[in-house]
Amino acid sequence: MRPLKATGAAPKKEAAPKPPTGPGLGDPARDGKFEFVVHSVSCGKTRVGNEYLDEKAQGMFCQVAVTVTVRNIGAEAQTFSGSAQKAFDSQGTEFSNDTGAEMYANEGAPTFLKEINPGNSVKGTLIYDVPKGTRLTAVELHDSMFSGGVRVRLAR
Repeated sequence: MRPLKATGAAPKKEAAPKPPTGPGLGDPARDGKFEFVVHSVSCGKTRVGNEYLDEKAQGMFCQVAVTVTVRNIGAEAQTFSGSAQKAFDSQGTEFSNDTGAEMYANEGAPTFLKEINPGNSVKGTLIYDVPKGTRLTAVELHDSMFSGGVRVRLAR
């Protein structure tokens, strides 16, 4: 009986996941005609608004960027829509924007369905209703529903 011959190939190890790259909190991020800066993220509230007009979360609200700055870097007016913005957790689960809660969080100002002229910017809060305990790790920001978007990390 002959001994088995070794092939010399070592078993392949799984590659360690690469740390996320790209823009993060406080960094400018561009998609199409808009430049975004996400300043902060805060999760855990179950209501937004005031004592007369408010919105209750199904789970909890994550306020992405107590201030998100959106600046038009194009040569013509462009409308920013909060509904085109997405949020993600570490598992890659995608969460849609809660435009109703956003109205209350931004004190009724139509910040996120507003035409922005070239060179101008608006600030406001994006709202996502997510299950309790969810930790958002990124947002994908778009200059329109049809753009490719830019992903912004929510942790340093």
